Amino acid sequence: MNLLQKVGQRLISKAENEMSLEEYLKLCKKDPLMYATASERLLAAIGEPVQVDTRKDERLGRIFSNQMIKIYDAFKEIYGLEVPLKDVVSFVKHAAQGLEEKKQILYLLGPVGSSKSTIVRILKKLMESVAFYAIAESPVYDNPLSLFSPEDSKVLGIPERYLSVIPSPWLTKKIKEFNGDISRLKVVKLYPNEANQIAISHIEPGDENNQDISSLVGKLNIRQIGEYDVNDPDAYSFSGGLCQGNRGIVEFAEMFKAPIKSLNPLLEATQSGFYKGTESIAAIPFDGIIIAHSNESEWQKFRTDKRNEALIDRIFITRIPYSLRYSEEQKIYEKMLKESSLSEAPCSPKTLETLAQFSVLSRLVNTKHGDISIKMKVYNGESLKAKNIEAKSVYEYQKEAHDAEEEEGFFGQSTRFAFKILAQTFNYDTQEVAANPLHLLFILNDKIKQEHLSQEDEKKLLEITKYLSAEFLKFLDGEIKKAYIESYDDYGQNIFDRYVTYADNWLSEEDYRDPLSNMLMTAKDLEEFLEEVETPAGISNPKDFRNEIVKFCLRHKAKNDGNNPRWTSYQKIREVIEAKIFSNIDDMLPIISNTSQGTVKDKEHHEDFVSRMMKGGYTRNQIHVLIDWYIRSSKS
Repeated sequence: MNLLQKVGQRLISKAENEMSLEEYLKLCKKDPLMYATASERLLAAIGEPVQVDTRKDERLGRIFSNQMIKIYDAFKEIYGLEVPLKDVVSFVKHAAQGLEEKKQILYLLGPVGSSKSTIVRILKKLMESVAFYAIAESPVYDNPLSLFSPEDSKVLGIPERYLSVIPSPWLTKKIKEFNGDISRLKVVKLYPNEANQIAISHIEPGDENNQDISSLVGKLNIRQIGEYDVNDPDAYSFSGGLCQGNRGIVEFAEMFKAPIKSLNPLLEATQSGFYKGTESIAAIPFDGIIIAHSNESEWQKFRTDKRNEALIDRIFITRIPYSLRYSEEQKIYEKMLKESSLSEAPCSPKTLETLAQFSVLSRLVNTKHGDISIKMKVYNGESLKAKNIEAKSVYEYQKEAHDAEEEEGFFGQSTRFAFKILAQTFNYDTQEVAANPLHLLFILNDKIKQEHLSQEDEKKLLEITKYLSAEFLKFLDGEIKKAYIESYDDYGQNIFDRYVTYADNWLSEEDYRDPLSNMLMTAKDLEEFLEEVETPAGISNPKDFRNEIVKFCLRHKAKNDGNNPRWTSYQKIREVIEAKIFSNIDDMLPIISNTSQGTVKDKEHHEDFVSRMMKGGYTRNQIHVLIDWYIRSSKS
């Protein structure tokens, strides 16, 4: 089956499927999903969570204080928002159980770019996956059970709470046309569909001078006035968001920008399950989920107006902050890159992590307990107690931040801002489309100065970039040294072999004659060489250290035909030799420098070094740029 056939079959499988009312009622006795409410269907689509015992994972245990957490596969695209997502699912679950949430609006409150729209998009997609049943041709997808009353519960075998729905004016007229013979009505199986506005609708606030309730409840169809009376359902256009979103989801973006009078139908729709149209037609049913979202400033403006108290009482607030874990923030950027043409472009190590750390640091409340970077690492689940006595627990930092003027996670740089920076970084170099932390930090510094921020905010963000620049220099130092050592492996082995031989003779208090130069080395000569190797690493007890290394080497020789171990095989001596090798950056220059100076062997080592850096994720051009910056920064 080719692609076109597969798409055709998929569309057919979701096409309308008509049946008689009697057939529908028989199926209801077997399958409760046949008459499930919108929230019940959405809950079924969300599925069961995976229960994660964070006590079994050290990092998660530190983040979530060893509590059980729920992870929903349906929200795998959302990173670092386990608690808000749990609240969203709780709302849907309680509404499905017929509790107070059934009469409320789910309101996602958060700063710009905090995944509010993404959460709504996922919920709408989930809603599309479960079918519902409606009276055929109904403009508001009338529930077939609206034809019955709670007294019919026992006969139908359906709980009473599902039989309290009212029929629409259109359905009431249709029944009259059939002289009460409801068996002539057909029931159709439908799948909610946002594109076709089937049980999923989207509303945005219009001009506050002319927006009326018609965007919610529909309006009179002027073209039908000549044929029908103005109060005839057939003269009415059921084009409002509540009409099209009945039996599913109504999304109201930036709801509080709309005039309060245009929001009044929401009160009756949520409280009573029906609302009035703009004309004198009967009440129109509503049995769906209303989801609104906006930012903090719009909400604060709305809630301080006492005229809005009735609607505020109908709102279930779920706060959606920015992610405060940089490892999760980094996953957001990876997802965004994957969905763009930059997915194949080179992105050197540490680039996305540096940007994620910048974003998270900009969102954190300053702490009295040490540096804010420590707090960032603790929030990320890293264990710092052994390394830094100032480090507190996640709970302690959150408790401290609770008393701050601004709510942590509701200010700072958004993911959208970060991705714009990332896009500029990829296109910064004229020679290639690629990204590295150095160019990222350059762009961040320039952008911060162009944003016309307050002096305090600008200073904070520039301090963050300064910290990240120092952190990247440390990281790059390790990357270069790793590639350098592997390129200059023979040199490290030579120092190791000489160190072991000289240390063995020094411990035995014997002179040593070098077999190559035939030079006799006294105990003093041996001591000078050993100290030269040990001093850069700050060895405080050289005799014990030399004894430990010699014993390790002798044991290895005994098991390996008298061969010395690799100089990298024992961490203690490896660190000492690395310190010796890197004690003077000038010694490294012939190998790591981009200049053409040096011996033929140095050039070979340089190419070997570059090759290893490229295997580590850097392009040749990035290596050139980063090495020049590293040399300048190390000497300054």
